[in-house]
Order: sequence, then structure tokens, then C-alpha cells
Amino acid sequence: MESFWQKLPKPFFASAPMKDVTDAAFRALVARRGAPNVTWAEFVSADGLYHTRELQRLPDAENPLMRDLAFDPSLERPIVAQLFSSRPDMIAYATKLVAELDFDGVDLNMGCPDRSVEKQGAGAALMKDPGLAVELIKAAKEASPLPVSVKTRIGYNKESLEEWLPPLLEAEPVAITLHLRTRKDLSLVPAKWELMNKAVAIRDRVNPSVLLIGNGDVASVEEGKQLALETGADGIMIGRGMFGNPWLFSANANYGLTMSVDEKLAALVELAHDFEKLSPPKHFDLLKKHVKAFVTGFPGAADLRAKLMESQSAADLERVLAEAKR
Repeated sequence: MESFWQKLPKPFFASAPMKDVTDAAFRALVARRGAPNVTWAEFVSADGLYHTRELQRLPDAENPLMRDLAFDPSLERPIVAQLFSSRPDMIAYATKLVAELDFDGVDLNMGCPDRSVEKQGAGAALMKDPGLAVELIKAAKEASPLPVSVKTRIGYNKESLEEWLPPLLEAEPVAITLHLRTRKDLSLVPAKWELMNKAVAIRDRVNPSVLLIGNGDVASVEEGKQLALETGADGIMIGRGMFGNPWLFSANANYGLTMSVDEKLAALVELAHDFEKLSPPKHFDLLKKHVKAFVTGFPGAADLRAKLMESQSAADLERVLAEAKR
């Protein structure tokens, strides 16, 4: 059955799933200014969903994992839920759940380097066990009609695309996102975009129907278009490039770079108020990574940022900005 994936332009652009960054408040901020072609929600533990929803019987309104799966269908289409687990039964359970929640797709995380995720045999640890990775893809595909994609890296301690990519391709996910670094690299070295050509050649040989998405260090739509042209990637995923620039995916790719300071600060206030509406609430300090991103690059930014970092609510933040304008 044809899914939204087959209807996307080439190259298409996707927002990356980033825990405690791309929550419903931030995604809405981006979407109102020009949504990407595909939106990813924050990544969520499939095991955690089962234990908090089924075993603890925690009401959805009190379940932080269900909060991370909240989205606005009027703004965020198509939207993909990202799951992690090392257990096929948990992936099957969570895939059925996100289908019931009306997501457009499900993505399996096979690249997260967080130690607590790897301890479970999930995330980047799956690069050491291609057989289990294939089982997880099959479990997700059998659990619901949702198209299944994978997000991973180019290898664990070293680049291993020839060993790692073919079994994933043979399992026939609809798309694979490659963060063009190894697990060992974390984000400490530049993304190795020269390896995207190699990945595309492997894809073309093993399973040409799978879409390949490149990820890593892309700062603008224009840069992404050039990288897609040079490498043959079908799509480009952008993560950190969205920080402080919710205009990133708008029709004018450079729009966010020309915004006035007042417009950027107004966007920060809008984000802060929406952040406080998340249910159950997140601690306000989690918003402060956005303060650092929005309040930079203009005279007096450092002093204003220091004052804003003391805020404990959207009202506090708005008050500090109002006083700064006097």
C-alpha cells in the first residue's frame, strides 16, 4: 500500500527527533513558520510505554511517555513516531499504539549512543546485532499498516556500511536515515557526508526501493539540497540547525537568518508559553537550551541571556524581556 513516503518531493526535508528538544511545543513553533516535509516526534521507549501504560495503568494525562507522543494533526502531517527497544514484542506493542494514536509512520532508533539505551541492547547497540535489528523491523511491520523506517549510524567503532546496511535494506523498511558518524564519533567530529555516496551505491545494489536520508551538520535547506545533489540522498534530516531558527524549513530558506531580534525573541516567548501547556509538565529548565539558541548574535545578548536563564516560568521570561526594552 502506498504511503506518504512515495508522495514526497526529492529531495525532501525532515526534522530530527531530539529528546527534550523536539517536543510538541517546539514542533508547533516550527510548523507555524513552515513545516518540514516530514516531522519526527521525540524518541520514546517502547518498553517504557508498555510498563507505564499497561502494567502501572498510569492515566495518559499523567504519563510523560504519552506526552512525548502528543501532536497537533492540524500542523504536523505527516508525522513519524520514533521508538527504541531490543525486544520485538515491545516494538510490536508500541507500533500498534502509535498507529492507534494516528501517526503516519513509525521509526526504529538504531543509533542512539546514550549508555542507558545501549544497556538495554537498543539504540546504537543494535549495530552489533544485525539479526536482532532485522527482527525488530519485521515485528514493527507485522504489528500495523504503518510504514516502518529506521534511523541509524554508519557503524559502531568504525564505518561498517558494507556489513551493517545490507541486512537492514533486505528487511525492507520504507526509509533509512543515516547519521553520518559512527557511535564512537558521537557528535565530536564532522559528519562524513562523503560516505553517503557509498551508502546510496549499496542501497541501489541491494534494495533500490528503500529511501535514504542523510543526517549530520546540515545548517540550511540550501546546503541540504546541494548535499542531496552531490550524494544521491533522497532526503535530508536536520536537527541542530533548527535551534534558534524555527523558520528553517520555510519557503525562503534564508528567512530565519534575516529575522529581527524582536521577532526572534517573540518566537522564544511563544515557545515558552506553549512549553508550559505540555501535560504532564516538563521542568522549565529544559526550555533554557532554547534561550541559549535564540538569544545570541546581537549586542547585549550575553547579558540578556544571563538574566533570562534565571527565569522559572514563561511569565518571568516575558517580564525580563519587557524590562530589557525599557
